[in-house]
Amino acid sequence: MSNITTNNSGELFGHPKGLFILFFTELWERFSYYGMRAILVLFIYSSISDGGMGWTKEEALGLYGWYTMLVYLMSIPGGLLADRLVGQKKAVMIGGVLLCAGHLVLAVPGQAAFFAGLTLIVLGVGALKPNISTMVGGLYKKGDIRRDKGFTIFYIGINIGAFLSSISVAYVAELYGWHYGFGLAGIGMIVGQIVYVWGQKFLKGVGDFIPKKSESGEDNRKALTKVEKDRMLVLFLSFIIIIVFWGAFEQAGGLMNIYTNEKIDRTIFGTEIPAGVFQSVNSFFIMTFGTLVAAYWAKRRIKGLEESSLFKMAIGTIIMGTGFIMMTAAAVDADASTDGKGALIWLILAYFLHTIGELCASPVALSFITKLAPVKYASFMMGAYFAATGLGNKVAGLLGEYSASWGELETFTGIAIFAILFGVVLILALKPLKRLTHGAEDGEAEVA
Repeated sequence: MSNITTNNSGELFGHPKGLFILFFTELWERFSYYGMRAILVLFIYSSISDGGMGWTKEEALGLYGWYTMLVYLMSIPGGLLADRLVGQKKAVMIGGVLLCAGHLVLAVPGQAAFFAGLTLIVLGVGALKPNISTMVGGLYKKGDIRRDKGFTIFYIGINIGAFLSSISVAYVAELYGWHYGFGLAGIGMIVGQIVYVWGQKFLKGVGDFIPKKSESGEDNRKALTKVEKDRMLVLFLSFIIIIVFWGAFEQAGGLMNIYTNEKIDRTIFGTEIPAGVFQSVNSFFIMTFGTLVAAYWAKRRIKGLEESSLFKMAIGTIIMGTGFIMMTAAAVDADASTDGKGALIWLILAYFLHTIGELCASPVALSFITKLAPVKYASFMMGAYFAATGLGNKVAGLLGEYSASWGELETFTGIAIFAILFGVVLILALKPLKRLTHGAEDGEAEVA
């Protein structure tokens, strides 16, 4: 299994220095991923004369769904790779190398290079994503309230990378061609790998592989206790929330991206903005409101109000669902306008609400797993979380495909209603779900 105990490399801004190595590594890894994602669907369905692949929109959304699903499904074997063979630290290193290769191969024109690049990225994300997240949890001792804050900081790093790449990669692709955009994403991944290699000295004792026994000498093959089984059960149940949340949220890279390109008035001060640039709006809002949302939940904790991880995830799903009401308004606006395009403000409001929902649900879910998962299954459970994210991405792709026959207005409205109702049902089921955690989130306090 992997060792996830805290390290002794000192602190920076009240957190272990290793957090900031993982922060910048993930920043650049997400720069590469989201930069490529911002132009992927647009590249696939653009005409061959425009440098694209010339597929239909339905085919492009179908491939997007399969790709994003497989990217995250590979987190399960990636977690097992760490738990059983090499440890989290080496798994992240292997994933980084594969990602560098994959993004650079995408910069080469040709269908064979395109699919080879996607395959390498799928394998690379599978090895890196679950294990770098588990390493963040391993920086903190049990019961350290800074863990949630640490994951929020880490999450902001993810979105700084996504923000910078969505703008820069989209503009490079627009001005110089699709493959130059893919190449810029690859350069970002190389920078992230350099940061990770350089920062190993700050990650001593975190993510190392220890066969058979933990530091305490406990045999990791021992059967799970009743408490551990209950906690595993609630984690698997929480993955249903993840599938629903990301199934709706990930319309951003597919259906909403195409809708923005075709049916949103993107002209600002006389200049039409490339559709891919608006993929940066979500990241901008996360950087702007990330600490404020974290502070809000911390204040609720101080007041003794409900702020469990499951409650936050439910509220996040409801808020995200209301974002699709804004997209419904955009569709109504587009249908009523003479040029067939809706106002940009509806898209911005949708991204704002999606972001607040994401900040309530996603970083909290990552922290929740590191609190509840048995140590010997830490990377596997993080991998299962990302696999649930992958299934959500596939659901997103299917919804995007079906929207061609359903209509965008009906699709956006249906997603809004389902997400809001699902969040309400989750709140109603909160007490029995919390009992299964056996107080894993109780008694958290600041750790010096």
